[in-house]
Amino acid sequence: MKKKIALVTGGFSGEAVVSLKSAAVVEKTIDRNRYDIYKILIYPNDWHHQTASGEKVPVDLNDFSITLAGEKITFDGVFNILHGSPGEDGKLAGYFDMVGIPYTTCDALTSAITMNKGYTKAIVHDIPELFVARSIQLFQNKVENLERIQKELRLPLFVKPNNGGSSIGMSKVKTPNELKEALDKAFAEDDQVLVEEFVSGREFSIGVYHAQGKTTVLPATEIVSSKEFFDFEAKYSPGVTEEITPGRMSEEEVNRVNRIIAQVYQKLNCKGAVRIDYFLEHETGKFYFIEINTVPGQTETSLISQQVRAIGMEVKEFYTELIEEMFSDDL
Repeated sequence: MKKKIALVTGGFSGEAVVSLKSAAVVEKTIDRNRYDIYKILIYPNDWHHQTASGEKVPVDLNDFSITLAGEKITFDGVFNILHGSPGEDGKLAGYFDMVGIPYTTCDALTSAITMNKGYTKAIVHDIPELFVARSIQLFQNKVENLERIQKELRLPLFVKPNNGGSSIGMSKVKTPNELKEALDKAFAEDDQVLVEEFVSGREFSIGVYHAQGKTTVLPATEIVSSKEFFDFEAKYSPGVTEEITPGRMSEEEVNRVNRIIAQVYQKLNCKGAVRIDYFLEHETGKFYFIEINTVPGQTETSLISQQVRAIGMEVKEFYTELIEEMFSDDL
């Protein structure tokens, strides 16, 4: 008998549009011989399933069920592809824990912590061979911050919302005159902002997941952007960024990166597939942790999809492993 899987998408943030694109790919790729898929769209005060005829069927939040043609549909599990809040910050995970439905992504605590870039860096900073850029975490947009930042950090700087994704609200600051505008832009997206020193290095993004009793680190993708940094346009506009999978690394670098990534995954108690961004510093080759994405994109050209295909695996098989893992005894 086929399992009933809720494919959760939408969201409360600007990343909802990316989430819908990811969900469309997952929906058509998942093995329909094994699973019945029901797309559930989650927006503020509007959780619903849309039928083929366009009818909006509300979700019963008491048990996360829907009723179709008089039949109550309950779900065996959730494939979470909702980027940003509430799918990536722990809110949905906590809800699913309470109603007793397994899901493909990290638990509530890990999701909440990793959504906060500053807190994540504080947890992983002592992993051997891992480095983090010097940074300041700001909780208010006060004029005194300008002097403190210039006193404690060295230009150029990255200014970014601490809990955001898809590089929304992020700026690269090269001169002191640009700092106030960058802070205003970041604080418009979040009430916490991270300001960190720029690391000059090659940028990579790498997927890692746990299934069938083992943690698999996928081949890294090297990001070569024609923009100043890998911002929203660079991530989602064709031709702006060159993505090389597997990325150009020596054997020593690949082995070292894989060691570090596996430890990050374990230390943060991750579940399912996550994507970790990092630099290899130009002068030293040191590994600098940037951030982790616990609900990585699943569009046709997404980095995770590229990396899965690079190891000779079909994306459909990858999705099956993620789904079956949430039902395994070791979760």
